Amino acid sequence: MVRVVRFHEFGGPDVLRIENVDFPAPGEGEVRIRVKALGLNRAEALLRTGKYIETPPLPSGLGLEAAGIVDMIGEGVDGFAPGDVVSVVPPVSMVRWPAYGEVATFPARLLVKHPPSLGWVEAAALWMQYLTAYGALIDVAKLRKGDFVGITAASSSVGLAAIQIANMVGATSIAVTRTSGKTHALLEHGASYVIASEEEDLEVRLKEIARPEGVRVVFDAVGGPIFEPLTAAMSEAGILIEYGGLSPEPTPFPLSHVLSKRLTLRGYLVHEVIKDQERLDAAKTFILAGLASGDLQPVIAKTFSFDDIIEAHHFLESNQQFGKIVVTL
Repeated sequence: MVRVVRFHEFGGPDVLRIENVDFPAPGEGEVRIRVKALGLNRAEALLRTGKYIETPPLPSGLGLEAAGIVDMIGEGVDGFAPGDVVSVVPPVSMVRWPAYGEVATFPARLLVKHPPSLGWVEAAALWMQYLTAYGALIDVAKLRKGDFVGITAASSSVGLAAIQIANMVGATSIAVTRTSGKTHALLEHGASYVIASEEEDLEVRLKEIARPEGVRVVFDAVGGPIFEPLTAAMSEAGILIEYGGLSPEPTPFPLSHVLSKRLTLRGYLVHEVIKDQERLDAAKTFILAGLASGDLQPVIAKTFSFDDIIEAHHFLESNQQFGKIVVTL
């Protein structure tokens, strides 16, 4: 018997339960790990509330990121052995391969032997944030030296990863956050500029910073009314990549800006990189190189113990965090 986190109904953090279950051996092409740390993501809160892109049968497990020690190997798996220290690229389905537990099983192709210089906490905070930012900025938008890139929800783990990746390739990052409370921290963590969207005129500030050509790449997790000022400040043939939807308000289609500037508005899910082995291999090479050079360094907001998973989810929903929330076992 092992302890796992499950929920039997949709709702807030208090629906989460730690339960003892019999845990099966890994199937063909799978590897079972003994989990040492878990990275928390907003996707888990969405699954828990029934608002995610997949709807689970109940009861359901959850979780996308983990780091730990290989415990058992399924048939047809090469390259891993019991005792290997690994971290996990998020699976396409957390319902099929949930991470929240003392033990978890994942497809072998999604395991990475993480650098020995990383502790468990940092290793569990890697792949969702850096793959999401890399896939959008490098793989899709081809971000390059000299570009201006606008990054909304900049104090999130993905936002901070995007700032680091922008710096790594020589782009100029413009961090967009709601209030000025996190301005100093964002500048300390590499943002070239910070705009507090509720305290400043976002369009005016973006145009001032990115003059004369404008912002070529926008990496947005918010949607809603912010689309108008964002697109107004973009360059000719710029690209806005939407990977979230945090705003509860409708998102207008900025027709005049899209037509006059020939803009691309593109929806993005990290799954498109994870499903494509060639793109995933390129992403892993880029990220591991950035970790080795020190250009990429996971920012940890707070750690919680496994027994405090409910408290960790309350903190996840508080929007107070700066960086990644990690649960340790």
